[in-house]
Amino acid sequence: MALPKLLSIGDLARRTGLSVSAIRFYETRGLVQPMRNSAGQRRFVRSDIRRLSFVLIAQQIGLTLEEIVSELARLPEGRVPDARDWEAISLRFRARLDAQIEALAQIRDRLDGCIGCGCLSLERCAIYNPDDRAAAFGPGPQFIWDGAGKPLKPARSPPP
Repeated sequence: MALPKLLSIGDLARRTGLSVSAIRFYETRGLVQPMRNSAGQRRFVRSDIRRLSFVLIAQQIGLTLEEIVSELARLPEGRVPDARDWEAISLRFRARLDAQIEALAQIRDRLDGCIGCGCLSLERCAIYNPDDRAAAFGPGPQFIWDGAGKPLKPARSPPP
């Protein structure tokens, strides 16, 4: 069954997997801008499926709502975004994704013997964290995350 040219909020919710309330929230943030029919009901253009799908993907890679709003604001108004528009956005994310992949690879490689010294094995961790030297860096897994819960770039080395 083909979708109609304009979608109700329920149609958009079914197609994107988002709740109606989530779509309304994204509307308040300017991520979608529905029209109103004569009865005052929201009607969305089909390209809003892509916009909201982009929101879901961007959230999965860690973009903030403000970053998502900023990126979607770059899309043309009054015309459906084309492949070139989406490619420009994806190119801006490539460096961020590459950095996340590198950080995750470092975490993966360290998890076998060390949890990055938060330390799950204080009794056996005489090599990487003797006398709990990692405490000088602050709380948490100090050889993997910074104090704000973000991956280190480059990863901090265990203290000597």
